[in-house]
Amino acid sequence: MSKEFAKNLFNKQVMATDGTEIGTLSNVVVEIKGGNIIDMVVAPNVNLDPSRYRKADNFILIPFDSVSAIKDYIIIDKMKAKIN
Repeated sequence: MSKEFAKNLFNKQVMATDGTEIGTLSNVVVEIKGGNIIDMVVAPNVNLDPSRYRKADNFILIPFDSVSAIKDYIIIDKMKAKIN
């Protein structure tokens, strides 16, 4: 995957490879030592069942390693992002 500036990621829509709209990227969790993004903090879509994702307050946490592409949307592999 190509490099992206973090400022270009914020407020992007997060969508699964099957077309499910997950939500909007709100923040990221970064590993301090290496600077790698660990998780994306996503404001979930109102139609999404968030029970299958890790939660932080009103947000869901999506592992960054589930990202398959970043273009107009952030595309994730839904199976890698779920906890169940």
